[in-house]
Amino acid sequence: MSHTNIKLYGTNWCGDCKRAKQFFGEQRVHYDFVDVDSDAEGMSYVEEVNNGKQVIPVILFEDGSTLVEPSNAELAEKLGLQTVAKRHYYDLIVVGSGPAGLTAALYAAREGLETLVVERGGVGGQAGVTERLDNFPGFPEGVTGAEFADRLRAQAERFGVEILQAQEVTDVTVEGRYKCVATGDGEQYQAGAVLLALGSTYRRLGVPGEDDFIGAGVHFCATCDGAFYRGKKVLVVGGGNSAGEESVFLTRFADHVTIVTRDDVLTASKVVQEKVAENDQIDVVTNSTPKEFRGDSRLKSVVLEDTKSGDTREVDPDGVFVFIGLTPNSQLVKDKVAVDKLGFIQTDIGLETSMPGVFAAGDVRAGSTKQAASAAGEGAAVALSIRRHLEGSSVDS
Repeated sequence: MSHTNIKLYGTNWCGDCKRAKQFFGEQRVHYDFVDVDSDAEGMSYVEEVNNGKQVIPVILFEDGSTLVEPSNAELAEKLGLQTVAKRHYYDLIVVGSGPAGLTAALYAAREGLETLVVERGGVGGQAGVTERLDNFPGFPEGVTGAEFADRLRAQAERFGVEILQAQEVTDVTVEGRYKCVATGDGEQYQAGAVLLALGSTYRRLGVPGEDDFIGAGVHFCATCDGAFYRGKKVLVVGGGNSAGEESVFLTRFADHVTIVTRDDVLTASKVVQEKVAENDQIDVVTNSTPKEFRGDSRLKSVVLEDTKSGDTREVDPDGVFVFIGLTPNSQLVKDKVAVDKLGFIQTDIGLETSMPGVFAAGDVRAGSTKQAASAAGEGAAVALSIRRHLEGSSVDS
């Protein structure tokens, strides 16, 4: 993470504060949060900045400047993020910057293709906010997600890949041999081919109160939000590898972590189960699942249901982290390309979608393994398919 001297003054119930927190989390920007509801000095500072008014969020940067109720565009500009491309036509536009997207981009650029990557969040995708990758080839001691993302970005840029950050792609269309990509700022870019490396997001429980307390006690990223729970107790929901690995990571901050899984045992790999069992700060509760989150402006308690008996009980963790699987980020094209019943994009053997000249790779693709190493492999493979597609288009023209 970067920008370690940023302070965000706000509250846990403020919508704009939640949006700013989410922006920083997506961009892997570290910040310190000051809850002005419980910090009198913080509230005084807010009033000083706003000439006596209580307007939040107020964001204080390392250079001493402040932004009040900034938009995401203003935050992006302040952080020096490139959000507008240098030209309007590229050989390849990649939507998403995880291992699949960036690997494809660097392979394509190395072949001499003008390549643009558009990323709404932080470069690196889910891998970039993972605490540590222990199973990626070439890193015998493991590598932090942030370092992995930074290395991959540097490698892509060395071959001339152009990367936009904090920019939302709003539409992808095909007009003859050209593919058109529209972005949230109203810009339109054309390309010979488009790669959808949209990735996935952590699945939500869908129970009462969950949406109300996101960012105010309910979280989906331990790397982003774990530090807010120093000396406290947290609940982790899920029984797979992500739940186990992130629980171990959370013990760096929290005094105690309770894993709740609806199954009889953890379904994580043996290695992850051993890490959990060896950690005295973690306990596991099986056959249980959250049914409701309760609180006022912040999460106060969680109602757990026994999946066998149906009995319920109420617990009061300081925070909850949910890791129950992934949902594909295919909303952009789900009505334009073939998807499976879960929304993952279907492709042919060359990773081309049902939309000619539009390809898909990585976590968003049906049949992918949801592993960083295989995503990188798909990125390399799809780059070769894209090159062949562009060569064929050139011959046709």
